[in-house]
Amino acid sequence: MQVHEAAPGPGLESVLDSVLDSVVIGAGQAGLAASYFLRQRGIDHLVLDANPGPGGAWQHRWASLSMGDVHGVADLPASTAPDGSDRAANLVVPDYFDGYERWHGLPIVRPVQVDRVESEGDLLVVRAGDRVWRTRTLVNATGTWTRPFVPHYPGIASFVGEQLHTAGYPGAEHFRGKRVLVVGGGASAVQFIGELAPVTDTLWVTRRPPVWRDDDFDSAAGLAAVTAVEERVRQGLPPASVVSVTGLALRPQEQEAARQGAYERRLPMFERIEPDGVRWADGRFEPVDVILWATGFRPAVEHLAPLGLRSPQGGIALVPVPGNVQGATTAVGDPRVQLVGYGPSASTVGASRAGRQAALAVSRHLAALAA
Repeated sequence: MQVHEAAPGPGLESVLDSVLDSVVIGAGQAGLAASYFLRQRGIDHLVLDANPGPGGAWQHRWASLSMGDVHGVADLPASTAPDGSDRAANLVVPDYFDGYERWHGLPIVRPVQVDRVESEGDLLVVRAGDRVWRTRTLVNATGTWTRPFVPHYPGIASFVGEQLHTAGYPGAEHFRGKRVLVVGGGASAVQFIGELAPVTDTLWVTRRPPVWRDDDFDSAAGLAAVTAVEERVRQGLPPASVVSVTGLALRPQEQEAARQGAYERRLPMFERIEPDGVRWADGRFEPVDVILWATGFRPAVEHLAPLGLRSPQGGIALVPVPGNVQGATTAVGDPRVQLVGYGPSASTVGASRAGRQAALAVSRHLAALAA
């Protein structure tokens, strides 16, 4: 039996290259929830996390994002999430995750950057550099933060100003006195414009007209939104943003920016980028110093490519769970693989629920192997 040393984690000194019952990739909300429920079921597993410390993607959020600004952090299983406050989310949530990991003794190994997952007979082989883990099942909880999406536009490489994506947003003061073009129609674009409008000149462009919501987003509306996302995943289509079906709402701190006209969108989308600005098809030109791409993220699933899970439509189809739209976690292409925080479970609430469902699916698969 070969022995492969792994980086030490809480209560873990090394990993033998025997076969694990499950490996979880990612230690954000979804990964921690999955690990908790796997442990509850007595399933031998490890959690491999690419980050140097606890917190998942939250530790990388911009410093101006307070707990009061976020749309809510759901409770982890058997725990209570921190209340909203003026404290920075990139400090509060990592502290919460850190305490949770230690309290429950979750078997987390970090930092481990998984390169690829391969199939080897009945087993899955997880590779990270020269480290290898063999497992009967896999729970993928890698989220989207490491895959920021920037669309290509003619001339994008010629721009001499600054280009940033949401993932690298440094705070409003960085832009003081500059003319900033915000591109994107999601919630982050709305928040950035609200912060930037008081300190700089902002322009806003989106490919599609933003859908504003002025009613209460109740549980029925939430279910309808998640169901729409689940339908895409069930068909094997790439997951769509939940905000594309929920609509946008201005929070109190953004009302002043709205009164200043900051949310007056430039129509239509520009055609090309030039060294000092952007140009529309009708010849109209707007000079800008900064382009802030609030254009979202894509699922971080490249390491699963060797398994051939993608459908012809470009997404990873998941087996639907009747009566539970956030319970679709099992890959249609390989029942050994569970995806949590993907598609309909790509929210803090959905991630925790999907973690429970994934652990149940793993348990069933292992039971079938033992039968």
